Amino acid sequence: MDKKIIAQNRKARHDYFILETFEAGIVLTGTEIKSVREGRVNLKDGYAKIENGECWLYNVHISPYEKGTYYNHDPLRPRKLLLRKDEIRRLIGKTQQKGLTLIPLSIYIKDGKWAKVELALAQGKKIYDKRHAIAERDARIEMERARKVAKR
Repeated sequence: MDKKIIAQNRKARHDYFILETFEAGIVLTGTEIKSVREGRVNLKDGYAKIENGECWLYNVHISPYEKGTYYNHDPLRPRKLLLRKDEIRRLIGKTQQKGLTLIPLSIYIKDGKWAKVELALAQGKKIYDKRHAIAERDARIEMERARKVAKR
């Protein structure tokens, strides 16, 4: 399985507790896939929502293709995600719980031809949770530094 990562939502792991991840196909137009292959994607404010038994991706900015004509796409249009029915049914139940949401973690090209999005079922962090995570990361970095110094 060849996987070329196009865009990542790095802020998501800082702002949310990631409970579960899913791989979903994404329905794109011709000029959109060309822009995705060029890496012109921004996932920063993106989220997914389940409506009428289908999963939709919102607020993901895919820049218009530079060499496109008047057939170019709208950069912020909702895009349909391709998930299995059992995954959608399970996500419907989970997203109705208080505080759980679907966010895109990354968009990548799989096997050289398929655009995929990695979705996460996530719960928002409070400010004190973020501070705790930063403190843990700093402590881990400090321990690694001490270990390297001790090896010398």
